[in-house]
Amino acid sequence: MTRTVLVLGGTGEARQLAEELHPDLRVISSLAGRVREPKLPVGEVRIGGFGGVEGLAAWLADNDIDAVVDATHPFAATMTASAAKATARLGVPFLVLRRPGWTEEPGDRWHWVNSINEAAEAVKSLGDRVFLTTGRRDLHAFAELDKFFLVRSVDAPDGQPRRTHVVLDRGPFTVDGEIELLREHAIDVIVTKDSGSPMTAAKLVAARHLGLPVVVLRRPPLPEGVREVTTVAEARAWLMRDSGAE
Repeated sequence: MTRTVLVLGGTGEARQLAEELHPDLRVISSLAGRVREPKLPVGEVRIGGFGGVEGLAAWLADNDIDAVVDATHPFAATMTASAAKATARLGVPFLVLRRPGWTEEPGDRWHWVNSINEAAEAVKSLGDRVFLTTGRRDLHAFAELDKFFLVRSVDAPDGQPRRTHVVLDRGPFTVDGEIELLREHAIDVIVTKDSGSPMTAAKLVAARHLGLPVVVLRRPPLPEGVREVTTVAEARAWLMRDSGAE
């Protein structure tokens, strides 16, 4: 009988994993539904939340899920915590697939922070024209700052700081394109999350080239005891071996 895997997705790694597992396993990919036109993986797709730990546990049981891979964004801490608790309750094998974070290189001027509020505080002394790339849901933390904000997101934000210019775009981005954007808007500081995504890393190279400071938000820690891998190949091997899917 074909075994069923739930992939908590929304990332390039999640889409790649679904493609590599199909059709050997039945793959159901779950997307949060925060992007209006998401890139869809192969196989079955569900969109929307589960209703916390209780809702997810019930869904896993009702759909006879044999294993769960969390390949969500590295900052989707609430989803990861819920998945860890729900799978532990049911005894369902659980794995986190999370790409490595970015690494500082010579010439970088990075300022590490632990929260979005710390990022807003750091910006106060670093610049007046801010390229804000932390996602449209975090803009509230910067609302009271008297600065210019260049905000880039896939979908338009619901609310934003007073002096804001919004660019709707989706990566991958190029270094030349990022340099041009930073110069066009006279940006003097960048705020980002340590997503580790190669699709958005060009802004860090551009900042190094221009000598700009970058405020980098650290990733939230994983729940205790959760197994983690960093590549799609490792996740596939685990599913085919350690979870009993072979």
